[in-house]
Amino acid sequence: NSLKARLGRVLDWLGRTDPRPDVFCMQETKVADADVPTRELEALGYEVAHHGLGRWNGVAIASRVGIDAVTAGLGPSPDGWTDEGGRFIAATCGGIRVASIYVPNGRVVGSEFYAAKLAWLDKLGDWVEAARDPALELALCGDFNVAPEDIDVWDAAAVHGATHVSPEERARLARLRDLGMIDIVRRF
Repeated sequence: NSLKARLGRVLDWLGRTDPRPDVFCMQETKVADADVPTRELEALGYEVAHHGLGRWNGVAIASRVGIDAVTAGLGPSPDGWTDEGGRFIAATCGGIRVASIYVPNGRVVGSEFYAAKLAWLDKLGDWVEAARDPALELALCGDFNVAPEDIDVWDAAAVHGATHVSPEERARLARLRDLGMIDIVRRF
């Protein structure tokens, strides 16, 4: 929640982590592209690709193995939909296609914000389907704002009927698995 406010924590984590990650993704950076603290990350050997508007959202990929073919934002799509919210960035890092995402919250089931979240997840699914390349691995990283199963929430009975756990959101996340994405948390 704000790369400016949390930069010290990020740098401390990188300083303590051995070995350092080749690639890491950030969400909710809340900085404009011009304000990304690239100098500090470059001093640790990272190149940074960022897509952010400033005050809200923002996503980034930091890589020690190169950043190529950067794509910021989903779309535009043939139906005129475009993602202008600083919620998606993808790049090829060391031969792996990496996407950093920050899915909209949705606020309340049935609201216009919820409908926008479902549309965004649909477009993400479309992007994954189009981006699949058998010769290139794909890592989809970030804040999905969806709990895939009841075991992923503190009290399933308390949250049913709310966003993050609705059948519609979970179905869109399941589509990503159906397209070949693997929930790495489940593997471990």
